[in-house]
Amino acid sequence: MRVLIIDDDKLVAASLRAIISAEEDCEVVGTGHSGEDAIRLYKELSPDVLLMDIRMEGMSGLEAGEVILREAPHARILYLTTFNDDEYLIKALSMGAKGYIIKQDFESIVPALAAVHGGQTVFGSAVSEKLSGLVKQKTEESDTDNDLVAQLTPQEAEIAECVSRGLSNREIADELCLSEGTVRNYLSTILRKLDLKDRTNLAILWLKSEKNSR
Repeated sequence: MRVLIIDDDKLVAASLRAIISAEEDCEVVGTGHSGEDAIRLYKELSPDVLLMDIRMEGMSGLEAGEVILREAPHARILYLTTFNDDEYLIKALSMGAKGYIIKQDFESIVPALAAVHGGQTVFGSAVSEKLSGLVKQKTEESDTDNDLVAQLTPQEAEIAECVSRGLSNREIADELCLSEGTVRNYLSTILRKLDLKDRTNLAILWLKSEKNSR
């Protein structure tokens, strides 16, 4: 597994390199210290996974991630940050990041990288608790979510389920044998039909409806 590390703290970047390089199946192909570095090095090195900090001087990790995912929709980005903030989490998920873990979860970094490399979407323990809180909040806000989801056509429901698994538009298109443009159009229709702001809210709604139907 080839990993690119981006963190504006050079000591942290060096520590991450040491931790990851010590693993037999891991290779750190490069390190950078800014959002601009992330974009440039991702193009040059085409890593399997990009491990990136969020809050950096100048261009943030989220801004860099948006650029990278626009140019390479299949990019696997795992965010590593000290900030367990709802806004950052929602933004990272909505743009198609494959993981979000807190820097304090150092022991989970390598397993998280492996999971993301394997196609999974992963979160550290603190982030999982935060997601559970967001789902609970959505549950308390409305008792009609199952009825809302029932409004979806079978094709729309398939797309909503893919979104709940963290798939990008390109990945959904590949899985369902559709074009990316068709997926985007379906998503716009779904969000409008369910009166949702973004794909993160759609994922939360879908996961909650699945839980309630069990």
